[in-house]
Amino acid sequence: MPNMSLTKVPMPEQAPDVRNKNFEEVATGYTEEMAMEEAKRCLNCKHKPCVSGCPVKVRIPEFIQCVAEGDFSKAYEVITSTNSLPAVCGRVCPQESQCESKCVRGIKGEPVAIGRLERFVADWYMKNGSDRVEKPASNGHKVAVIGAGPAGLTCAGDLAKLGYEVTVFEAFHTAGGVLVYGIPEFRLPKEIVKKEIDKLEALGVQIMTNMVIGKVLSIDELFDEMGFEAVFIGSGAGLPRFMNIPGEGLVGVYSANEFLTRMNLMKAYLEDYDTPIRKSKATAVVGGGNVAMDAARSAKRLGTENVYIVYRRSEEELPARAEEVHHAKEEGIDFQLLTNPVRILGDDQGHVTGIECVRMELGEPDESGRRRPVEIPGSNFVLEVDSVIMSIGTSPNPLLRTTTKNLEANKRGCLIADENMKTTREGVYAGGDAVTGAATVILAMGAGKTAAESIDAYIKSKS
Repeated sequence: MPNMSLTKVPMPEQAPDVRNKNFEEVATGYTEEMAMEEAKRCLNCKHKPCVSGCPVKVRIPEFIQCVAEGDFSKAYEVITSTNSLPAVCGRVCPQESQCESKCVRGIKGEPVAIGRLERFVADWYMKNGSDRVEKPASNGHKVAVIGAGPAGLTCAGDLAKLGYEVTVFEAFHTAGGVLVYGIPEFRLPKEIVKKEIDKLEALGVQIMTNMVIGKVLSIDELFDEMGFEAVFIGSGAGLPRFMNIPGEGLVGVYSANEFLTRMNLMKAYLEDYDTPIRKSKATAVVGGGNVAMDAARSAKRLGTENVYIVYRRSEEELPARAEEVHHAKEEGIDFQLLTNPVRILGDDQGHVTGIECVRMELGEPDESGRRRPVEIPGSNFVLEVDSVIMSIGTSPNPLLRTTTKNLEANKRGCLIADENMKTTREGVYAGGDAVTGAATVILAMGAGKTAAESIDAYIKSKS
């Protein structure tokens, strides 16, 4: 019998006043019984509207039906036929604006908890499934992938399944991209990312770390000297932006990228790691996206007493996921909305002592359709903080486009690629944040999947 409850089976999670003092995962996951109960809420619609909302086209009703029947191994097989990183997607994808937004059950209640079920299946398989991965026979063709983040790993995995000899070149010392340097442990445990990457390596994907393409090797050398027949660029958007206000050079001012990289990749939150990071009494995080929430919640867990989100629009315009905002509020983060920084204050030694802000009100819509924030004259005030984290966006690093002929970018510094992820240089494809600017993990994965299909067609057309 279908479960006609109008609400999702609640996700078990740590209590707010407990989790804001540790880096363990906030949500603890469904039990088998919970997963089967939630799966029975799916109506298995004939037209499968949820699939249209998934950038990697997971066969959602099929895997959910398997869960409802208790066949979790089959459910994993269905998911991984199109998605190489299910344990990641189940945790960090914005399902509420993608697959779940199309769910028929959402018309008169909450949609089916597709993301929670995907996470359950992936976690169940990691504990109970086979570790054996069958490496496909080589088709004799070589492809290079630049960047071991979501886009690059997806492209590499899909090509490896087709028999391509794939080498991934990663600038950092660890594969994973934003999954390891950007997303905190309490949202995405790094052991899970490692296990997903291990499966790709078992498929035959070779990952070379500490390889800054454009410096150690050029794209020309990948083609001419190393014999790669196509290149996919999934190098992300790791160049931070700043507001260019007075005081941004003071000690205690971080970009969110730097702060989160020190926290996540360099393990600054662990006592046995000698990673320098400022232990603050009060921190202001400027911005309102998921990265800002991650930075604020991480600062709180480091022991910072007062953590502020400073955002120039209202809560309705916050770009972060509603779930992340909800969790941040529960954990004691103070939201200073309709507030914009004008300068950062410092002492005689050059250390941050505060951030001067001005109150805002919403005026007419701007080019994005959102109401434009306008300063309220004379409303300036100071938040007393000893560190500031700037989280106002990122752009692609210019290294690749400035060291590669015929590789064009737009005025924002993003590589130009068509709907098939083909760039302006023959044999070179690109996707994810390197093309779109900072976006979501799943959109990057969708781009990597499309690129793999295009590269396969391209190489076959030349054979």
